[in-house]
Amino acid sequence: MIADPIRLAVVGLGAMGTRMLTAAQAHPEYTVVAGVDVAPKALDVPVVTNLDDVLSEVDAVYVSTPPASHAGLVLKAFAAGKAVFCEKPLAVGLDEARAMADAAAGRPNAVNFALSDMAATVEIERRLPESGTLRGVEIRLQFPVWPRAFQADATWLSRSEQGGFVREVLSHFVYLTDRVLGPLTVESVSSDFPGPGEAEVAARGVLRGSGVPVHVSAFSGLAGPEVYEWTAWGTERSLRLDQWALLSTSDGGAWERVPLEQTGSDYSRLTLFAQAVKGEHPRDLADFASGLRVAEVVEAFLR
Repeated sequence: MIADPIRLAVVGLGAMGTRMLTAAQAHPEYTVVAGVDVAPKALDVPVVTNLDDVLSEVDAVYVSTPPASHAGLVLKAFAAGKAVFCEKPLAVGLDEARAMADAAAGRPNAVNFALSDMAATVEIERRLPESGTLRGVEIRLQFPVWPRAFQADATWLSRSEQGGFVREVLSHFVYLTDRVLGPLTVESVSSDFPGPGEAEVAARGVLRGSGVPVHVSAFSGLAGPEVYEWTAWGTERSLRLDQWALLSTSDGGAWERVPLEQTGSDYSRLTLFAQAVKGEHPRDLADFASGLRVAEVVEAFLR
């Protein structure tokens, strides 16, 4: 029987883990039992160095360690009968990602894709049937500096073993595309690496979902603004998502902003995860099955 409130352990106390821990502490449906991190942390909850130390005391585990360690932690938590909320990507190896998705079957599970419960995502789904014939989807990303400033301490992000913007950022937009078009196939993808072990500096490719071509163009380390752009080009109406949450539409003229509430947050996804823990199936919460589909596309860029 799941306790009420849900007893949660947060594993990995970097930028994302600390942010989620703070959100969970403010959430009435959770009690944060402990943080778990290999390095000592001064927080207002107990911090232990090993998940085993608190696993028997919790109902759910949030995993926010670097992705190469996700599989071991997630599989251990599932084996102990716990619900799991995992940062993306699921893993950096597809065999591990598949094992995680298999273990998640029939258990409360979620992947933290930021676009899963955004108002813009829901509105894109609502308006897409008005587009006429969908000619294509375009994903454009660019980063003057990688890793970005708020993740500068996460040195693994600059390395190809488990970092890079394809796994860290493109994965969110692959999730969105998979959600609105259905499962994606890979036609032609590639990435450029500046040196051995260094993360990619360019990625390009063509995917396809429900027969619709999806063009990807992404760069880091260039002179220019930070860009996050997803566009669905239709014969009657096109839709553009910019900077994560700003949605615009065009019927052939200038882009016109769609007024939206800025929904979607760590707190709101914790609300959806609480519903999953209690046996519901929230539509706007990404699960391990979708996380695996995203991983299969993302890793194709990096092979």
